[in-house]
Amino acid sequence: MSALENTEFLNERALRLLQEDAAKIEKLIEVQMANLTTRQCPLYEEVLDTQMYGFSREVDFAVRIGLVNNLDGKNILSRLERNLAVLYEALDQKGQSL
Repeated sequence: MSALENTEFLNERALRLLQEDAAKIEKLIEVQMANLTTRQCPLYEEVLDTQMYGFSREVDFAVRIGLVNNLDGKNILSRLERNLAVLYEALDQKGQSL
């Protein structure tokens, strides 16, 4: 395997691993969307926030060492942040209707 092939392999693997970690967080968000109980269980909200922070650090590290380009990293984070915003908006609407 040449140096270029090795670099491409590492880049693809890093991006795939980030996408897998993002999928785990999306699953947490989906479970909460199905139940809409975060306001009743603040611990779950803390878990999501902690997961998001940790994931943002993963992305930042991968970008800084050149395994993932900045745009790909931002796109993954933006998608998760939008999903989280949808969850919090739904929770707020549910809280207002009670």
